[in-house]
Amino acid sequence: MVAVLEGRLDTAAAPMAEQAMKPLYDADGRDIVFDCNALDYISSSGLRILLSVLKAAKPKGSSVAITGINDDLRQVFAMTGFTNLFEFR
Repeated sequence: MVAVLEGRLDTAAAPMAEQAMKPLYDADGRDIVFDCNALDYISSSGLRILLSVLKAAKPKGSSVAITGINDDLRQVFAMTGFTNLFEFR
């Protein structure tokens, strides 16, 4: 399953993004990839959504990977410790 993230995943966009990602919570062993090639910005609200998907997916045998993050996003993931939680491709 691939979720393509575009633009800004901030507090304003979080409710809509969370709703759109609901199917990922039922991945049931299927791997999940967050494609961030077109993602410009992520706030703590966006990080919380990714973490929620990860927490729901792991017990069901799914892996969660992030691909295509730019240097600015990589810094955000590093500063928050998320580089230790997710697989990066």
